[in-house]
Amino acid sequence: MNVSTGLRLLPWSDPDGKPCYLASDDGDSPLSRRADAIEAAQVSMGAKLLHHARVLLDAPKADARELRYLADRLCEALRDVLRVAESRGARLPSYDEGDGPTPAGGGCG
Repeated sequence: MNVSTGLRLLPWSDPDGKPCYLASDDGDSPLSRRADAIEAAQVSMGAKLLHHARVLLDAPKADARELRYLADRLCEALRDVLRVAESRGARLPSYDEGDGPTPAGGGCG
C-alpha cells in the first residue's frame, strides 16, 4: 500500500489506459492476491521474453519484421515490470534517517 495515499497501484489499466488502484487495508484480499498473481506472471513473462530476445538477437538471419515484433513485446514487458516495481516500491515501509522502518506508533521511548 502506498503509505501516503493508502492506495495500491494494480498491474492493469482501465479501458482508457488510466491506472487502477485498490484501496484496502487487507493485503490478503482476493483482489490483492489476484494482483500479486498477475504481477508474478508479468515478471516471469518479461524474463522469458528477455531470454528469447537474446536468442533472436544472436541469430544472424533475424529479419527486420522479427526484430520490430520483438521490440514491441520488449516495450510491453518493460512497461509491465516498471508498473510492478512502482507498485511494490510504494508499498515498502518508509525509513527515517535511522536504520529501520518507522514504528507504527511513531518514535521510540
